[in-house]
Amino acid sequence: MHEIRATLTKKKQAKIILFVLDGVGGIPNPKLTELEAAKTPFLDKITKKSETGCHIPILSGLTPGSGAAHLALFGYDPLRYDIGRGILEALGSDVSVSEKDVLIRGNFSTVKNVGSKIIIDDRRAGRITTDTNKRIIKLLQSKINKIDGVGVEFTSGLEHRFVCKLKFKNKLNSSEVHILDTDPEEVGVAPLIPKNLNQKSQKVSKIVVKLVNLIKETLKKENKANYALLRGFSIYPKIPTFEALYGLKAGSIVTYPMYKGISKLVGMNPLYVKNNTIESQFETLIKEYDNYDFFYFHIKKTDSFGEDGNYKKKINVIEEFDKSLRKIQKLKFDVVCVTGDHSTPTKMKGHSWHPVPVIINSKNSFYGTSKRFTEKECLKGTLGLFEGKNLMNFILAHGELLSKFGA
Repeated sequence: MHEIRATLTKKKQAKIILFVLDGVGGIPNPKLTELEAAKTPFLDKITKKSETGCHIPILSGLTPGSGAAHLALFGYDPLRYDIGRGILEALGSDVSVSEKDVLIRGNFSTVKNVGSKIIIDDRRAGRITTDTNKRIIKLLQSKINKIDGVGVEFTSGLEHRFVCKLKFKNKLNSSEVHILDTDPEEVGVAPLIPKNLNQKSQKVSKIVVKLVNLIKETLKKENKANYALLRGFSIYPKIPTFEALYGLKAGSIVTYPMYKGISKLVGMNPLYVKNNTIESQFETLIKEYDNYDFFYFHIKKTDSFGEDGNYKKKINVIEEFDKSLRKIQKLKFDVVCVTGDHSTPTKMKGHSWHPVPVIINSKNSFYGTSKRFTEKECLKGTLGLFEGKNLMNFILAHGELLSKFGA
């Protein structure tokens, strides 16, 4: 796909913005989805003049991780570029990375003893504060800095999230980090053992097993964050840049490290946001408007409240975004796209495989099919139901950035 698209992409100026409301899709809970229940007059006004549809993030029936789903939205085949969450969190946390490093995303979590077993009670330790996170990271670093000659480095993230870097003495390749995540992604069960999934990964997995036990011992007296779940074992991958693929200078307006990381990975420039609010993100957009061709604008809390099962607060974030979205009327975009990376229904308290609504607004939109930005309404549109990796084709076409294919 990249090869074909590269031959068709025009060198032409265009202003494009991609709004990604993380986990925005839902299912009736009990009667309406969060989008259906939300009051979104401005989004609905745009939708009436937009081309609409729904995307399948990866493949039908496959529940996506955020990294894979975002790669698809940017036009990369997530089955070809299987990138672990560790490297994304590391880049987003400004961790220096070499070819000798293994990066791991960690979640502080709460476990309890049930007989002879350890059982997960909360996968996110009640979403501890970032200040608490920093205190615990200092504790871990003071107790664990080397395992069998391999350096260990911890970096705080937001709330319950952190990065662990294992510093090996020799260069590693991706086949050496195929290790099972310790996070089973459910509560009431035991953490998984980080076993190697192929023979080449045995060396790294042995270090990780010792790391898990050392973290467990160090955190045993903590009230909430008394354990850590590890996931996304990865090295720095080779991937073509967004600008090389599309000829567009891209900036990202994000507030969470992982999304900063994925934008950095594809060569976007993460832009300064004053604080973790949608209003501040729009201030950044207005300030930087003249400096970039393409903006990736990410809203996180729709996903967070979806995972928490908080129906009302997820609706509140959607409505807050709708009120702020009016500010783009002052800016002249050739293409405005609003979607999510995946669905996170509050009813399910987690990511799901369900279709994600999409609207694309441009002077070339085939509009008039949908009245609201909701799952059911967008399914009526001419974009239909498509794989997420094809979204950039539609965006480029609406921006008149693709030449005709074939004779």
